[in-house]
Amino acid sequence: MIRTMLDYNKPVPVADFDSTPFWEGCRQHRLLLQRCSACGHLRFPPSGMCPHCRSTQSKWVAATGRGRLYSWIVVRHPVPREIYAGDVPYVVALVNLEEGVRIPTNMTCAPEDLMSDMPVEVVFDDVMPNLTLPKFRPLR
Repeated sequence: MIRTMLDYNKPVPVADFDSTPFWEGCRQHRLLLQRCSACGHLRFPPSGMCPHCRSTQSKWVAATGRGRLYSWIVVRHPVPREIYAGDVPYVVALVNLEEGVRIPTNMTCAPEDLMSDMPVEVVFDDVMPNLTLPKFRPLR
């Protein structure tokens, strides 16, 4: 279900010069990563300069959307309560993608279904017409 700005009252990411292609890819249900054109290093989050070789040249490449659960927390006390009360418990996680980068995300499964290093895959949540969030679930 696509929500409107009026009924989606949670904080949303704001795309900037470096991250706009990532968010546009998510809207197309594609997980994109930035690859340095000079040394080939993949990076997330997107940035204007490669942290390995300092090149400012990069291109966007599609990720497989698969990875492994690295770490997670279960949020049981919503802050602020008026926004997140209906969502608890929810899981905030770090996923190591097959491509070698780590991405912060939410898991779409119950907290008790999680295990360290479990295989996961991306799913896309169309929260508004102009915003899609990448989330992860156990690999099917």
